[in-house]
Amino acid sequence: MDRYVSNFTNKLDAKGRVSIPASYRAVLARDGYEGLYVHPALDVRAVDCGGNALLFEIDSVLNEFAPYSEERDLFSTALLGTSEILKIDSEGRVGLTESVKHHAGVTNEVTFVGQGYKFQIWEPNAFQAHLDEAKNRARDLYKQRGSRRAEAETPPRPHGARE
Repeated sequence: MDRYVSNFTNKLDAKGRVSIPASYRAVLARDGYEGLYVHPALDVRAVDCGGNALLFEIDSVLNEFAPYSEERDLFSTALLGTSEILKIDSEGRVGLTESVKHHAGVTNEVTFVGQGYKFQIWEPNAFQAHLDEAKNRARDLYKQRGSRRAEAETPPRPHGARE
């Protein structure tokens, strides 16, 4: 599989390192990126992580804006200017920097959350609250989507004479 799926909670060791789930390491290896690219998530208290696929998505966002535009500069600063490249050791562990731990509110455990082309690092309790909200909102969106789909599939009623 070439995407990050599922979620895993692991403890940080005494040196502040955490084991990246094996399935995530396999995706990173196929991606070919050296290390782990991370930046603070824009909309939640978590850290976005990945490799070339994540950088491709960031480039896609940036390319929506004209070079030297204020919007491009803002996104560049937020997505590239605050990023870090973390080293993954031979045992699949990554040392989390103080800035990464601070942004995600991490102390002694992290939850890895797969999101397809990227994964996120969360403080476990914060992730559980986010997951509960995400499920509720996704359920509502699913119902709305189903309503719109049903409306779109309903054939128009003939105008004029009654059947």
